[in-house]
Amino acid sequence: MARSVQQLAVAGIIVVVALLVAASPAVTAVTCGQVVNMLAPCVRYAMGGVQTPPGTCCDGVRSLSAAARSTADRQTTCNCLKQQTSGMGGLKPSIVAGIPAKCNVNVPYAISLSTDCSKVR
Repeated sequence: MARSVQQLAVAGIIVVVALLVAASPAVTAVTCGQVVNMLAPCVRYAMGGVQTPPGTCCDGVRSLSAAARSTADRQTTCNCLKQQTSGMGGLKPSIVAGIPAKCNVNVPYAISLSTDCSKVR
C-alpha cells in the first residue's frame, strides 16, 4: 500500500511539473527571416532614396531591438545584417550605420560589415 501511495505521489509530481513546463512561455530565437522582414522598410532609406527613415522602418528597428534580448539573438541579428547587406548593391554604409540613431534606438554594436559579430554581447 505504501508503495502505491509513493508511486501516485511521484506520478502527481511528474504531472504538475509537465503542466508547469507546458504553461511556460516558449522562448523563441530571432531568425534571419524575422530580421529581414522587420528591416525591409528601411532599404529605400538605406539607399539614399528618401531623406528620413519611414515610420515603418523605425517600427521594425524598435521591434527587432526588443526581440533581440539575448547575446545569441544579437549575434544572429548582426550576422544576418552583414550577410544581407553584403549582397545588396546600392546601400550606403554611413546611412545604414545611422538608422538606429535616426530611429532613437540604442544598438549595442556598430552596424558595419567590419563588425565582429562573435564579440557582440
